[in-house]
Amino acid sequence: MLKTIQNQWFSNIRGDLLAGIVVALALIPEAIAFSIIAGVDPKIGLYASFCIAVIIAFTGGRPGMISAATGAMALLMVTLVRDHGLEYLLAATLLTGVLQIAAGYLKLGSLMRFVSRSVVTGFVNALAILIFMAQLPELTNVTWHVYAMTAAGLGIIYLFPYVPVIGKMLPSPLVCIISLTLVAIFWNIDIRTVGDMGDLPDTLPIFLWPDVPLNLETLAIILPYSAGLAAVGLLESLMTATIVDDLTDTPSDKNRECKGQGIANIGAGLMGGMAGCAMIGQSVINVKSGGRTRLSTLTAGVFLMVLILVLDEWLTQIPMAALVAVMIMVSIGTFSWDSIRNLKKHPLSTNIVMVTTVIVVVATHNLAIGVGVGVLLAAMFFANKIGHFMNVSSSIDAAGTERIYTVVGQVFFSSADKFIDSFDFKEAIDKVVIDLTKAHFWDITAVGALDKVVIKFRREGADVEVRGLNQASATIVDRFGVHDKPDAADSIMGGH
Repeated sequence: MLKTIQNQWFSNIRGDLLAGIVVALALIPEAIAFSIIAGVDPKIGLYASFCIAVIIAFTGGRPGMISAATGAMALLMVTLVRDHGLEYLLAATLLTGVLQIAAGYLKLGSLMRFVSRSVVTGFVNALAILIFMAQLPELTNVTWHVYAMTAAGLGIIYLFPYVPVIGKMLPSPLVCIISLTLVAIFWNIDIRTVGDMGDLPDTLPIFLWPDVPLNLETLAIILPYSAGLAAVGLLESLMTATIVDDLTDTPSDKNRECKGQGIANIGAGLMGGMAGCAMIGQSVINVKSGGRTRLSTLTAGVFLMVLILVLDEWLTQIPMAALVAVMIMVSIGTFSWDSIRNLKKHPLSTNIVMVTTVIVVVATHNLAIGVGVGVLLAAMFFANKIGHFMNVSSSIDAAGTERIYTVVGQVFFSSADKFIDSFDFKEAIDKVVIDLTKAHFWDITAVGALDKVVIKFRREGADVEVRGLNQASATIVDRFGVHDKPDAADSIMGGH
């Protein structure tokens, strides 16, 4: 127990504290921006980011991952806030948390094993593109100072690590933010700052039970939004956890992450915040800045509120160009450049899944739709590929009266038609043996195909013997097959 606490909290104290500070600085403008997207006061997003980050540090299944208010979640809240107001958003946030906790207990986090590597790569590349695109408004119709500051920020981020001694001691994104803030203040440069994003709260969040009627009508209003928020939040969180797993070469507990996200969202809703989830951008910033344990996530949440309440005068003077430089670094670091180099090496189906996921996510700005399309395509390609491995060969005895068909491979919905087409029903033969010793039947489509083959041969006057079914195949054939039951021909005609 003590060793686990040491590993998850105190094994990287300096790196986690510094990384948490960098993340907190990067969280503020995004939380304000996401609040604006959702149509609520900036403090709603800031309170949510504080509460979620602090709670998830204790309850999450992925140490070092950052969760807070996000754009993907904010987009789903717009119509609810517009049509019913803030109180219903807070109620929907609470229900979102309940649904996510239920998902954790139902072990839905284990479904991540069905997401292929090509889908994850497409997800990562799409997010990198979206992160970069989100910075473009800050670089459009601005003075040359903004471009100079952004370029200087990128120079600091990428060159500071090479400075002897101190280059490895401090995270370069933190150095970038502090340096450009001091330059902007000293030279009195007229440039957009964090303070221009919106007013910051001046008090800690307080307990706030949503002022909505507790009845079925309220449930009917918030349930569709909560279900969508829960699904998108878990999907983005679990995908981000997978990415951080790869970056840190450490495992995570996906089902605990589901529960943790739910508890964090309930906490946010009770403190006047909006629903949130894991953030790939801030998680990458955390990892790149040296954050590894739960302490970095806790530090990000706590320091976020310290910045807002204690250091607000300095905080509001941070130039947006400095944060744009940090987010561009995140975009560059997040994008899987190997996926471009490997386009010629990887199978066409893998490339199609990856590119389609990118296109759909970028076009819709909806991670759930993009990943869903990617998973569906990957499943289709896999089913098609496995279907090709099914083969039927045949031989005839010396007397020419018995034909033996030997089936090898997987028979299911994708290979069922090929299975049927492999038999010669017009051959004048006394007996047909279908040897399934090396085959496996997976679904009712496969069972239906076997029924059709047997019945067709019998109609042609042949005696049919099915042999070699393994136990699993025999179970499904016995349950759903009709070729060995009375009135088999009528059943085939009517139901198959």
